[in-house]
Amino acid sequence: MALSKDDPRSIGGYKLVDRLGSGGMGVVYLGRSRSGREVAVKVVHAQYAEDQIFRDRFRREITAVRRVSGAFTAPVMDADPEAARPWMATLYVPGPSLADRVRTHGPLGGAALRLLALGLVEGLRDIHHAGVVHRDLKPANVLMAQDGPRVIDFGISRAAENQTLTGTGDLFGTPPFMSPEQLQDPRSVEPASDVFSLAALLVYAATGRGPFDADSPYLTADRVMNEDPVLDGVEPPMREIVARCLAKEPGDRPELGELAQLLGALPAPEPNDVPTVTPEGGSSEGGSSTAGAGNVATARTARGRRWRPAFAVTAGVLALGLAAYLVVARWDGDERMANGAEVRQSAGPSPSTSPSPSLSPSPRWKPVPSGWHPWQTTLLEPASNGVRTVKSLESGGGSNCVTDDGSLYCGGDGVLPVRIDAKTGETVWRTASVASVTLDDVYTTSVIGVRDGAVLVLETTSMEGDGQANVVGLDAEKGKRLWTHPADSQNIDGFLFGDLILIVDQSDQSVTARAARTGVERWTGQLPADQDCHPLKGHDVPYVLCGAASEGRNSFLLVFDLDDGTSRRVTDLPDGNFIGIHDGQLVFVEWRSDGTGTALDDMIYTRAALFDPAGGSVRTVRFRGEYRGDAMPAGGTLYFVRSNGAVTAVSPETGERLWATQTTPEGLGAPTLDQGGRIMYLTSGSGRVVALETRTGKELWDTQAHAGVTMDSHYPKVLLHDGALIICTADGTVFTLDPSRPDMKAVPAVSPS
Repeated sequence: MALSKDDPRSIGGYKLVDRLGSGGMGVVYLGRSRSGREVAVKVVHAQYAEDQIFRDRFRREITAVRRVSGAFTAPVMDADPEAARPWMATLYVPGPSLADRVRTHGPLGGAALRLLALGLVEGLRDIHHAGVVHRDLKPANVLMAQDGPRVIDFGISRAAENQTLTGTGDLFGTPPFMSPEQLQDPRSVEPASDVFSLAALLVYAATGRGPFDADSPYLTADRVMNEDPVLDGVEPPMREIVARCLAKEPGDRPELGELAQLLGALPAPEPNDVPTVTPEGGSSEGGSSTAGAGNVATARTARGRRWRPAFAVTAGVLALGLAAYLVVARWDGDERMANGAEVRQSAGPSPSTSPSPSLSPSPRWKPVPSGWHPWQTTLLEPASNGVRTVKSLESGGGSNCVTDDGSLYCGGDGVLPVRIDAKTGETVWRTASVASVTLDDVYTTSVIGVRDGAVLVLETTSMEGDGQANVVGLDAEKGKRLWTHPADSQNIDGFLFGDLILIVDQSDQSVTARAARTGVERWTGQLPADQDCHPLKGHDVPYVLCGAASEGRNSFLLVFDLDDGTSRRVTDLPDGNFIGIHDGQLVFVEWRSDGTGTALDDMIYTRAALFDPAGGSVRTVRFRGEYRGDAMPAGGTLYFVRSNGAVTAVSPETGERLWATQTTPEGLGAPTLDQGGRIMYLTSGSGRVVALETRTGKELWDTQAHAGVTMDSHYPKVLLHDGALIICTADGTVFTLDPSRPDMKAVPAVSPS
């Protein structure tokens, strides 16, 4: 809808283009950032802005949901809870909701339903890892984008530790997709509640109706509490999976990790697999059917209603809460306010004449943009701005890069930080060093990440063991230095959280939080003087693992509060090396040496310990074999990558080997999974790239080397960008590949004149 004369023209630096919808709590606009990125900007109505309790909730919700990121969610990009009318901007996702998709084109089946389920499981895992329970997962809150579903609208979610804000009688959610415990006590829900809602949503996607549908919200809620779900039309084995998820007791439902395995093990669909249920609920097999929507009640009557006294017990909370539901649902119901990400009618034909994107069986490779071509450059190429040219990299090289908003930001040994256009390979700028560097110095830069238009770089210089380190904030657009902070060169990885960067100070006894863009200090937290402490990578919570240097054992975790820098200790940690995160649990692996040395290939891993930092529980998983190499979890699987190119996949739940593949490239780095988690990419320091199928380990292709050196210590990793792959090699070569045509010859990037 076009903007009216009363609508603002910009909010928070975003130019407003269209009005996407309005509801009981606010208005959603299509906004555009200065870089051209489209966002959905939600602006709260004035009457809610005057309510201090609402403002407190909104502020805390934003803090929680900004931790959520992932391929199957629509993340919060920006927000201002202190504005006269609070607002937040989420990534704009063009595509219809699942509700519209089913209403217009009928239920999903076969591969489409399986891909939907797997995508939603991954989306919920990202949400739960951030400490958030969605609490309103329903068809209107799932968008069907071209490359997979998106879970949206955390506007009524609560961080697990902040649920006390929910007022008495506030029932957040939608009864057909709410869990029994959510109906009984909204403040007590855990992630298992979202598993129940996910199953109810999958039944709707497969049949066009929910498993507990009734003529009123009150009757629906009673059926959720007291009756078995109606799963007619859900084909096995999907039916058995959703039945387990719809168990009345939360403890009887599978966790998301197990659910991902169950869904991943479903048989591959036949090429002509089609939905078996029409939108009206009739079967499409065996001729026409007269069992339309009006026959649902008759079918349920035949099964028999089992009214129980529990309905009388819960009637009070339902009466209080359902009125709240009827108001809250307006935010994302008929007014389509969930994300503001519905397809705009002005952008094309109406839904009745234009098919909506759906999760039909997708091609193996995500297509690259029109007009894209593979390019190759080096970190020494002339730059358009800043320091135009440099002489050479340090011998031995080594480079590291990150992608953000169409650009590639790189550093490395002897490398001044550079920005490269990810589409063309042109070097946009190169910035000068903060420190005074001589020919005798060892100079290294490492790009930490990009936040709020600032590139965060760790810069270290050393000479004969005496060195210094700084974290530098650079303007992403021009490369201009914004701020500098002295740092410990060993303890910076993984310390980016929202708009904050946490820096371990030179003393190694404190950590300082600074605003990524401005460098303004927010707080300083303390580290124990008698411990070696290191940040843990791969999690959205600022965990610091501390251990006594003399003992070499894990002692405790420090968990920092991002608001004020206070910390709490989590003790009773398992022994072993921390390697990453699996389903919200910290993964430690225990090993023994074979006596030949200390290299990774000489370490024999015997078991994993999965540690829950919230509850303190430890679950030990013994491996059903001996594994060597660099151990790392990715996509719900534990991978062991050896220096000789051998890759082994192991279940972190059972310890069983899933597959093992011997690749040709040696010195492979960490695996990168595509957005669907189906393809794994690995690369060596020389730029040899290999693609493996994650389900079977089958090698799909590999490439020749693109650089003249191989470094086992380089730990290279493939980057994803708009369907293309970007690889940074040990000697500073940077090149791109189309994964569907990896043998295409790269074109040298154009240097500025």
